[in-house]
Order: sequence, then structure tokens, then C-alpha cells
Amino acid sequence: MQTIASPSIGLKDEQLSGILPDFTSDSYKDAYSRINAIVIEGEQEAHDNYISLGKLLPDQHEELSKLARMEMRHMKGFTACGKNLGVEADMKFAKEFFRPLHENFQTAFSEGKIPTCLLIQAILIEAFAISAYHIYIPVSDPFARKITEGVVKDEYLHLNYGQEWLKANYESSKQELFEANKANLPLVKSMLDQVADDASILHMDKEDLIEDFLIAYQEALTDIGFNTREMARMAAVALVG
Repeated sequence: MQTIASPSIGLKDEQLSGILPDFTSDSYKDAYSRINAIVIEGEQEAHDNYISLGKLLPDQHEELSKLARMEMRHMKGFTACGKNLGVEADMKFAKEFFRPLHENFQTAFSEGKIPTCLLIQAILIEAFAISAYHIYIPVSDPFARKITEGVVKDEYLHLNYGQEWLKANYESSKQELFEANKANLPLVKSMLDQVADDASILHMDKEDLIEDFLIAYQEALTDIGFNTREMARMAAVALVG
């Protein structure tokens, strides 16, 4: 499968001087307990979702199992990031944070809606993760930076998997994707709003997060086959949702 090359994401230490937060402050650790929990839970959700997709796409079981194993490695890496800072991840918060998307995925899975499942996991969640990691890397601590740079390269493979399947099944999936976008894109916008204050303490700007997410999401939709007018309609849903 052809993969999408990830952009250059590393920054030299001297470029970061003056913009890094205080990783030892109580406010940073408090915010990080929730941000770290979100990425840990997000990787767990992704693992479980790819395993579920393997049941809907038995011919793709091996590839999806490989993606799921990657997500487990990511989860372990991000768990280590929290321990490195002496922070306990607030997993109760994270599970509630992902609950709406989790429930929508489970509903789609129970109904055998492959395009919806792929839009939620392999497009929306992966685009959400990639945008967050891009914004986080320049302001992360050295240990987390190394972990996150490795993770984001893998996430492009996952985004690419969803794009390739949906592109190959575009005509039969198009209407379902419109409906899935309408139900789920506003949830991602709400999730970004919910995490904005904590992200700000980590020196991650909310507007940058939203912009990066929409760019990644729209690039995926373009690759799948949607035209500019259709993408504008789909993006507008988040503004009124």
C-alpha cells in the first residue's frame, strides 16, 4: 500500500528556547494529567477499533491487526511520557472525553457500517491525533518529543489505510460518509473546545489545533474523492453542530 510521507516535524533545541513551558510546575502537571490521559486512551480506542474493523473486513484482518499493534506500542510510549514527568494520567476524564465517538463507532460497528467506522477511526481520530502531535512536539519535553515524533510517523500509515479503502469504495460509501461526517465532525470540534484550556497551559494554541486538524481532514477527503464544494459543506457542519 502506498503511504503518505509525513512532514518534517523535528526542531532543534535552540529553536525551542524561550517557548517551552515549565514542565515541573503544578499547573503544567495538572493539565498534562488530562492531555496525557487523552492520548493514552486515544491509542487504546484506536487499538480496539482496528480489531473491530478486522471483523468487518476479514480479508484485511492481518493489516488491521498490524495497525492495532502499533497503537498499543504508542499507548505504552505515552504512558512512559507521563511517568517521566511524575504525572498520573486522569483516565476517568479521558474515557468520558472519548465516550461520544466511542459510542458512535460501536453503533456503526454493530450495524456493519464500514465507511462510518473508517471515517471515525481512520480519518477523524487519526487527523485529530496528527494535528495534536504536530502542535505538541515543538513545546514538549525532550523525552516526550522523541516518543511523539516516532508515533506521528505511524499515524500517517493509519490515515492512509482509511483513505485508500474509502477511495476504492467511494461511490458506494459517499452518502454514508456525508451522514457520518454530520454526526461525528461536531463531536471532534467539541473535543477540541473541551481540551483548549489544558492545551494552552502546554503552550498548544487552540486555533492552531483546529487549523491543523481541518487541513489534515480535508486533505484526506480530497484524496478519497470529495470535491471542494462537498468538503465545504462537510466542514460547515462543525460550525453549526
